[in-house]
Amino acid sequence: MKRDLLSGILLITGALTGMVVMVLHPTGRTMITHENFQSQALLNMAVHGVALAAVPVLFVGLLGLSRRLGSTDLSTAALVAYGFGAVAVMCAAVASGFIATPVIEQILTGPAESRAVYHVLLTYTGLVNQGFAKVNVAASSVAVLLWSAAIWQGGRMPRAPGVVGAVIGAGVLLVLLSGYLRLDVHGFGLVTFAQSLWLIWVGVLLCRDGGAGQPGQPG
Repeated sequence: MKRDLLSGILLITGALTGMVVMVLHPTGRTMITHENFQSQALLNMAVHGVALAAVPVLFVGLLGLSRRLGSTDLSTAALVAYGFGAVAVMCAAVASGFIATPVIEQILTGPAESRAVYHVLLTYTGLVNQGFAKVNVAASSVAVLLWSAAIWQGGRMPRAPGVVGAVIGAGVLLVLLSGYLRLDVHGFGLVTFAQSLWLIWVGVLLCRDGGAGQPGQPG
């Protein structure tokens, strides 16, 4: 049961971190137009560094969730899907935080004759970021769906988060595949907040069961 408690704490910590990152996340336009680029550059690299650190925290917490649900095909597939998406979101964070930032600096401070090239590079970096973000959103939504199915089927946790998780996972996938979801700071932020609230809920349940020393009852 101590493992459940630790997994729950990691899930809550990782999910809250993701929400804070999206609240503080600057945009490229803000960085270019801000009167103090250096402070915005430091903020941009800091939030993406924190985001990268949160990825393994969440993964270990979700590994605990999969163990809690039992070694089923559904929970294993969910963990694999999430891991696939985690690699993609790390690539997106590196592009947005540690590639785009020096490119913007060159646009603002580099030789005038090379700035047009850096504008092109910034556009390309944005496309790379968007591509990896789409992979992450799709993979993480599939993972939430699979874990929700495992929760519903296994009876080792209350079924309510299984229902809500299925709605979140399917809803995000539907909007993404329909082309209506723009994965800019606001769009990706909405996905992050929806998934994070579900992760926090599941984390609280794991903490409750781990702290009480008894498994949760299906509801």
